[in-house]
Amino acid sequence: MANNLLKGKRGIIFGALDENSIAWKTALKVKEEGGSFTLTNAPIAMRMGKINELAAACNAEVIPADATSEQDLTNLFSKSVEILGGKLDFVLHSIGMSPNVRKGRPYGDMNYEWFLKTLDISGVSFHKVLQTAEKLDSMNEWGSILALTYIAAQRTYPDYSDMAQAKAVLESIARSYGYRFGKLKKVRVNTISQSPTKTTAGAGISGFDVFFDYAQMMSPLGNASSEDCASYIVSMFSDFTRMVTMQNLMHDGGFSSTGITEDLIQRLTK
Repeated sequence: MANNLLKGKRGIIFGALDENSIAWKTALKVKEEGGSFTLTNAPIAMRMGKINELAAACNAEVIPADATSEQDLTNLFSKSVEILGGKLDFVLHSIGMSPNVRKGRPYGDMNYEWFLKTLDISGVSFHKVLQTAEKLDSMNEWGSILALTYIAAQRTYPDYSDMAQAKAVLESIARSYGYRFGKLKKVRVNTISQSPTKTTAGAGISGFDVFFDYAQMMSPLGNASSEDCASYIVSMFSDFTRMVTMQNLMHDGGFSSTGITEDLIQRLTK
């Protein structure tokens, strides 16, 4: 049931690829709650995905942008403010890609040029988004900017590879820029550490099904779905969370606070 939590609020949603994307689910939920927004993704991702279908369903305009390009981001924020009729209240950064993971390079034999690309796309791009928003004065006071992350930023998970470093950078940027943006404009900046989720990107990680099943057994509430994550994001965009900033928010069904569970003990008992 919609509650108009975002009535009159404007924003940008990065990273909607197809109906499995958390960003896709978020766009639908934001629309349901009364928000308006532009959609954006890298040109190559737009060719692979279905973002135009989402735009039609949400009555939203699509502005292609490479999140690593300051020029593209300047164009994105400027056009979004113009199209939406005013400054922004929310931004979702739902971006992540590792050439090393995608091309199967092991952690002990990484291509370092690809590693730097991973850091730029999956981590540093968040700083570029925040810096662009500040320089263009695109955010309203008490706005909310979020990025999606994963617990591998703090704990080691085989096969997550250099994405773990990128997410650690992302979370650090949220703390540092959260302080700055809070002092400047009362804008809050947070990351959401989501359960392993069956998105197109997530499924591309080797061993993902095992990650997913293990987390399901370790989480007293079970894995958080993409739909649940979209609802959490909406709450973080709303005025009910105005004093939450610089946080890495665990949205994982209790996984991050659980040592071992009965389900796992039963699975391991021989």
